Amino acid sequence: MALQILGIKHLIITQNKADLVSYEDAMENYKQIKNFIKDSIAEKSPILPVSAQHKLNIDALIQAIEENIPTPKRDRSLNPVMHVLRSFDVNKPGTLVKDIKGGVLGGALVQGEFKTGDEIEIRPGIYDDKKAKYESMVTEIASLGTGAGIVDTVKPGGLIAIGTKLDPTYTKSDSLIGSLIGKPDTLPKESESVTVDTQLFETAVGTPELVKVDPIKVNESLRINIGTAAVLGSAKSVRDSRIEIKFKRPVCVFENSRIAISRKIVDRWRLIGAGVVVG
Repeated sequence: MALQILGIKHLIITQNKADLVSYEDAMENYKQIKNFIKDSIAEKSPILPVSAQHKLNIDALIQAIEENIPTPKRDRSLNPVMHVLRSFDVNKPGTLVKDIKGGVLGGALVQGEFKTGDEIEIRPGIYDDKKAKYESMVTEIASLGTGAGIVDTVKPGGLIAIGTKLDPTYTKSDSLIGSLIGKPDTLPKESESVTVDTQLFETAVGTPELVKVDPIKVNESLRINIGTAAVLGSAKSVRDSRIEIKFKRPVCVFENSRIAISRKIVDRWRLIGAGVVVG
């Protein structure tokens, strides 16, 4: 349901750890998968038994990805935008001041490219207790890392790590998760509220029993996922499928961004729908 409402059309299903079950159990599980995806967008998706441990069908999985999932077109001339998924301090206790490395930011570059030496801005950045607000941060890229190792330039596709010249105390313990990184003055300003066109599921995702999704109500508490940010908020106005959401803290969000909407059901946040930011 979540993939369908997000408009994801190209899917591959893997039966992971196939080496841990018998052939008969694997075939029974295959039938269960076929029954589960019947009448869904995944109905005609390839189903591949795999075992990474024994390299079983990894070649077939790569071939299926090439044949079933189109490679996105990338415009390298666009302003770079990266969602922060991790932020951390790589220095070990006792490191001498002269040997300290700057904070590291990990995540996915969704457009454009970064080069070592580029000046970057991080929004909304760090909360300033004295000013009682979030402050964006500007720094320089000291290094770029990918799964292939240290590189001079990165473009969209896969996770990357940006070594910066920030004081590592700003990046430790994933303190910058949910922020955006871009060239200075190219990112949207922080928003404390957004208007969203929503599409709700018929039933909530992940509940032990089927729970019908009722319409969102004014002042209802919600959890919103935007990019890598998970933010609490509330519905300030509701007009049919269009709602205005006020956040507990500011977020940096582009217009037309897709969001996921969750409500608390029996003390757990459960996915109930998605939406597109319209203003």
